[in-house]
Order: sequence, then structure tokens, then C-alpha cells
Amino acid sequence: MRLATWNVNSIRARAPRVIPFLERTQVDVLAMQEIKCKPEQFPYADFEAIGYKVIAHGLNQWNGVAFAYKASLEAEDVELEFSSQPMFKDVVEARALGATFNGVRVWSLYVPHGRGLEDPHMEYKLEFLDRLASLSAEQLEMNPDLEMALVGDFNIAPLDSDVYDLSMFETHISEPERQAFEAFEQIGFADRVRELVPDEYTYWDYKDLCFPKNNGMRIDFCLTSPALTERVSAASIERVERKGEGPSDHVPVIIELSD
Repeated sequence: MRLATWNVNSIRARAPRVIPFLERTQVDVLAMQEIKCKPEQFPYADFEAIGYKVIAHGLNQWNGVAFAYKASLEAEDVELEFSSQPMFKDVVEARALGATFNGVRVWSLYVPHGRGLEDPHMEYKLEFLDRLASLSAEQLEMNPDLEMALVGDFNIAPLDSDVYDLSMFETHISEPERQAFEAFEQIGFADRVRELVPDEYTYWDYKDLCFPKNNGMRIDFCLTSPALTERVSAASIERVERKGEGPSDHVPVIIELSD
């Protein structure tokens, strides 16, 4: 099974890029973030025309997460939030979508940005990650053989080499954020993409010619539980998707799971 994650930055604008990507790569499951639409606004027909089903979760023109998956698969145990997911301004935002495909539990995650080190959004970000890590730890403790993938835009650069210039950033590289990311590794999740594709960014801002200058960040990840990590046989970061007409500012990350 091929599993991919992609912050598409508005699916209605990005469908002309996502559809050819699916046709080219034939991924079985694509987790999307920042779809920026309500479910009734999602361009389902474009996906159905090439043999994919869609589950979409969005509340408004911001955030939003989704899965596109081959019609031959079934999506089981769909959840529109993880238990104990925190609220922001009294709303549980559309930032997490869970489903099981062929026995693999997948979460499409759009982690809050943080906005600033002293901003309430940063507290929200850290609480979001802490609660997700605690829940994941509980699930692994109950079932060490659980095959689970936490994929998406984590809005954290875990290593100094994951940003082109540390002096340009305040958020994404702070110690509390990095510790929150490391918590997943401490409970057993692994980033096999890092091992297989060590030197590549996943995000380049639209402004200041960031992509031509390769002024990017590595903030999109596929974290796998111990049982699933054993099945990751290949990985890629699809840098080509940042080129051409109408790209997202993020690119897809793909992992291949052996049978």
C-alpha cells in the first residue's frame, strides 16, 4: 500500500494538481490538509472520475482535512477528531481525521501553526500535540502490534537542518515545539522518510522566490508505529509538485508499505 500526505492549501484551487498526482503515482491513500472548504464544497467528482473515494472534514474556509483513497478500499472507523482534541476559541477545529485502511490506522493531521511564542495559539499547538501523543501512547500500550500512521503538516522543524536559515524563524524551531515532536519518537513512532530521504524540504513559501532559492522547511511528516515502521520499504518527497502552474506551497510525502 502506498500512503501519501499533502498540505494542498485549498483543494478547490489545487484539484488540477492533485488529480494528475494521483494518476501519476497511484497512491492508495492520500491524506490532505488545509482543504479550506466544507464537505459540500469539495470537488468529489474530479476524484470519482479517476477511481477515488473521498472523506472530507471542514468547518469553513480555513483548515480542513481529508482522505482520497482508491475505490477498491474501504475506510473504516472514521473519526472527525481524536478523543480529547483541544478546542480553540470554543471550537474543535477541523485538524484531525482518522480512518482505517487495510488494517492501517491513519490520521491526517494539520497541527496548529502557533503564530508566536507568546501567542495563545502556541499554547493550543502544544496542547494539541501533547494530547495526541498521550492518546497514541495509550493505544500502543493496549496494542503494541497496532499499525498506525500519524501523517500531515506538523508545523515543526525538528532539526536545525530542516530550515534554510534559523535566524528567519521564531516558531517551528523552539525547544517546546521540538520537544512536543520528539514525544512521538519517545513512545515508539519513527520517521522512516528521514532515513530514506535525509536531505529535502517539504515546504517553500510563495514569496521572495523561496522555491527557486531553495529557502524551504521540512515540516510535513509520516510518523509510523513500531509495527508499521517495519513495513515501510520506500519513501519519497515529491519536490516536482512545487514546480509548474498553481502549486501548493507544500509537496507530497509518500511511504510504501510492504505486504
